Amino acid sequence: MVAREDLRTPAVYVLQTLAVAACYYAGGRLGLLYELRVDGSVVSPVWPPTGIAVASLLILGPRVWPGIALGALLVIVHLTPPGPVSPGLLFAGTAAPLCAYWLLRRAGFRTDLGRLRDCLSLVFLGGFAAMLVSSTIAAGLLVVSGDLPAGSFWSAWLPWWVGDAMGVLLIAPVLLILPRVRSPVQWSRWREATALVVTAAVLVPVVTHAQGSLLFVVYPLLIWAALRFELPGSTLCALFASFLATGAATERTGPFDQLSDVYIMITLHAFNAAAALTSLLLSAVITEQHNTRRSVEDACKELVEVLEHLTAGESAPHGRPQRGEGPRAG
Repeated sequence: MVAREDLRTPAVYVLQTLAVAACYYAGGRLGLLYELRVDGSVVSPVWPPTGIAVASLLILGPRVWPGIALGALLVIVHLTPPGPVSPGLLFAGTAAPLCAYWLLRRAGFRTDLGRLRDCLSLVFLGGFAAMLVSSTIAAGLLVVSGDLPAGSFWSAWLPWWVGDAMGVLLIAPVLLILPRVRSPVQWSRWREATALVVTAAVLVPVVTHAQGSLLFVVYPLLIWAALRFELPGSTLCALFASFLATGAATERTGPFDQLSDVYIMITLHAFNAAAALTSLLLSAVITEQHNTRRSVEDACKELVEVLEHLTAGESAPHGRPQRGEGPRAG
């Protein structure tokens, strides 16, 4: 039996690595569908592969990093022919998720996202801090190779950093939470979940494609999802709203109509960041409060059981006669 497990382990590792590479490449193809042009540079406002890579490392461990490298290589080859900057871009795409994994593990991160500190760590360490690695290396390489003018470094660096960070904030929580989702068993919960899905399916496309600044209408929906369905509901709702808003920005419709490239990028990034932070942090606070309440309820139940046992132990001797007090034989 031990020998079979030993033989099976390399096969499982290979399958996990290939699955990570395939998911990374699929996320890259999805990110390439939504591109914006800023100062002559084509950028993706949300880059899903970074979220897929970070979630894969947190779930499967650092041993699957070759899958991330392979997926990054496939995306680079799909984008441009191999060139002098390709190895640097490959290193940047692999090093940033590994840096996020190291920072999160050093901070005591838990993948269930049941604490507020876990969500804060994912946002500020896994998203904002770690993605500085990929954006700095990539923008620097493009400038050094001559693909970008030296004055365009920051105009390329900022969208690259925000796109990678948004990939972590929007994609990684969904992948971390979904394996632990339990379907509601009560009919009332099913009805409310159906109402939330229908409302989101009708409201979000309208506000993201209608003329005027109506994007703020999405936030009550995010709050509803966070209050009633915690992280699974709020993260999925934020992801849905973000991708529809990104599609509208790419098509220059709705609230992004007649805006310059820079203002489109600013508006879209502000909306995506606010939606991701609202869904994550509010849900984390609610989940932490619910977990605390459950812990207190469990402790009270245990205390009641202990008191019942103690009461039963004290009342039992009173029902039996003491030694020397029974009837004496005449």
